[in-house]
Amino acid sequence: MVDRIAEEKINQIRQSVDIVEVISEYVQLKKQGRNYFGLCPFHGENTPSFSVSADKQIFHCFGCGAGGNVFTFLMELEGISFQEAAVKLAGKANIELQLRMDASVKERKLPKDLQDLYDAHELLRKFYHHLLINTKEGQPALEYLLNRGFTRESIDKFQIGYSLDSWDFVYKFLIKKGFRIEVIEKAGLIIKRERDGSYFDRFRNRIMFPIDDRNGKTIAFSGRALGADEPKYLNSPETAIFNKSKILYNFHLAKPHIRKMQTAVLFEGFADCIAADRAGVENGVATMGTSLTGEHVSLIRQNAQAVTICYDSDNAGIEAAFRAGKMLTEAECSIKVALMPDGLDPDEFIKKFGSEKFQKEVIGASLTWMSFKFLYYRRGKNLQIEGERLAYIEEVLQEISMLPKAVERDHYLRQLAAEFSLSLEALKDQQKQIFFANKKQGKTKPSPSLKLKQVTELKPAYHTAERRLINHMLKNRDVAFKVQELLQGKTFNIDEHQAIITYLFGFYEEHPDPASSEFLNYIQDAKLRRIVADIEMMSLNDELTDQELSDYLKQVLNHSIWLKIKEKEAEEKEAERQSDYKKAAAIAMEIIQLRKML
Repeated sequence: MVDRIAEEKINQIRQSVDIVEVISEYVQLKKQGRNYFGLCPFHGENTPSFSVSADKQIFHCFGCGAGGNVFTFLMELEGISFQEAAVKLAGKANIELQLRMDASVKERKLPKDLQDLYDAHELLRKFYHHLLINTKEGQPALEYLLNRGFTRESIDKFQIGYSLDSWDFVYKFLIKKGFRIEVIEKAGLIIKRERDGSYFDRFRNRIMFPIDDRNGKTIAFSGRALGADEPKYLNSPETAIFNKSKILYNFHLAKPHIRKMQTAVLFEGFADCIAADRAGVENGVATMGTSLTGEHVSLIRQNAQAVTICYDSDNAGIEAAFRAGKMLTEAECSIKVALMPDGLDPDEFIKKFGSEKFQKEVIGASLTWMSFKFLYYRRGKNLQIEGERLAYIEEVLQEISMLPKAVERDHYLRQLAAEFSLSLEALKDQQKQIFFANKKQGKTKPSPSLKLKQVTELKPAYHTAERRLINHMLKNRDVAFKVQELLQGKTFNIDEHQAIITYLFGFYEEHPDPASSEFLNYIQDAKLRRIVADIEMMSLNDELTDQELSDYLKQVLNHSIWLKIKEKEAEEKEAERQSDYKKAAAIAMEIIQLRKML
C-alpha cells in the first residue's frame, strides 16, 4: 500500500480514459471537424468556445483561456487535487491504485465551518425523513402527503420529511451531536431571540423538502406549514452553501434525463417539479422562489438544447415565462411554453386530470416560442378596436422580424394575414421595413449558431513564431533540441514561452517516449498549463520544414535587435534635439550595424 500514485499508473489512467467521454458528463459537446465544442463550464457564455481534442486528449476555452488535460479538467472544475482527480479517473477505468486508506486522496477536506454546514443539513435531512416515515409524531404529515397524491416512492426519492412541533428540538439535537451554536445559526436552522439571546428552531411542525446542490448534497430546506401557520412555505435563508440564484431544484436527479432527452422542463416551484416527476416528467427543474438568473440559464444551457417553460397561467406566471423565455433564447436555447389551463398550476392539474393528460395535453401540446408571443401580446387588448388591433400587429411584426429563418417568418406572416384578412404582401413589406429600421439602429441579432465564432487578437510576428515553434517542439523532441541548439543560448521574448520550453527540455530529459498530454501533468503552474493547451490546439502541419524553422527563429531572434534599434533611434533624436551632432552620428553608425545583424 502506498501514499503516492506511481507514474506508470498515471500513464495507465491517462491511456485508459477518453477526455471526450469524461467531459461529456459535465458539458454537452458537439463534434465540429476534428474537435468537439460546447459551453465552457468555467465561465458563463452563450456561444460555445470550449474545445476538446480527442486526438490530443486536451481541452481549451478560447473565451476564458482555461485549458489542460483530463486530470486538470477535474481539478479545476471540482477544486480537487491531482491525486484526487487520478483516483476518480482510476475508478472510471477500473484501475486498482492500492493507496493507503489514510491518504489525503481519500476525500477532499473542506474548511471545517463549511463541512459542518453540509454535515448539519445531511444529518437533519435523514432525521426529518425518519420522523415522517417511522414515527407517531410524523403520521399526520405522512397522511396529509398521501392524501395530496404523493406516493411512498416519491417521498423517498425526494427525501421529504417532517419537523417536530417543538421550539428547540433541533437546537438541542444538533448541540448534542457536537455542532457549535454559531455554525447552526449560520446554517439558518435556528434563530436568535433579540430579547434574551436564546435560540429557537426555524422549522416547526412543517413538511420538510430538502434542497440539494448540483452534486446531490443537501444545502437548505423548504418547510410547508401543516396548519394555518404563515408563511405557507418557509425557506432557509441564503448561507455560505446556499445561493438561490445558482440553485435549480431537482437538477442532480433530473440531469441524466435532461441530457438523454436534450430538453429540460422549467417549473416555477419545487412542488410543481415533484408533481410532474410523479406524472413521469423526470427532466423537470425549478427555481427556488426567485426569477430565472444568468447562472440558472448557464447551468441549463450546458446540459440541454431545448427548454419547455411550464409556469402558472395567471398574469404573473405569463410575465415570468416571457422573461425566462427571452433569457433562454438569448442563450440560443430552443424554447416551448406549456400553458396551464383554467388557472391551475401543474400540481393541481395532475391531481384533477391525471398524469397521462398532463404529459399529452400540457407538456406535449406546448406552444412554440413565437406562438406564445402571439398570445402574450394579445393580453389586455380588445382586437375589435382598430387602434389596439394595429398596435398588436405592429408588436407581432417586430417579433417576426427578429426570426432568423425565412421559412419561420413566412409561416407566421401567413398566420397573421389569415387571422385578420390582411394582404400577405403588405405584411411582408411592413416586416421588411421594420427589419431594416432595426438593423440601422443595431437591434437585429445575428442568426443563432452553435458554430464557434473565434475572434483572435492580432499578435506580433515574434509572438506567433514562438507559439508555432513550441507547438512543433511539443510534437517532436528532436525538433525541440534542434531549436535549443539554434538559439545558441538566447531565450524566447515572452517570459511564459521561455518558462514552457525550459519545462519541456527537463521533461524530455526525464521521459524518453512521452505523450503530449502527459507534459501537462509535468507543469506545476496552472497559467502555463493553459497556455500549453492553447498552443496545442493550433492547427499546424505535422512536419516542420527547414525554411519554416529558419523563418520562425529569425522572428524570435530579431525581435530583441528591433527593440535595441528603436531604443537607439530615440537616443539619436534626443541627441539631434540637443544639437549634439557628433553623438547623433555615432548612434546612427550603431543603428546601421544593428540593422546588418538582422
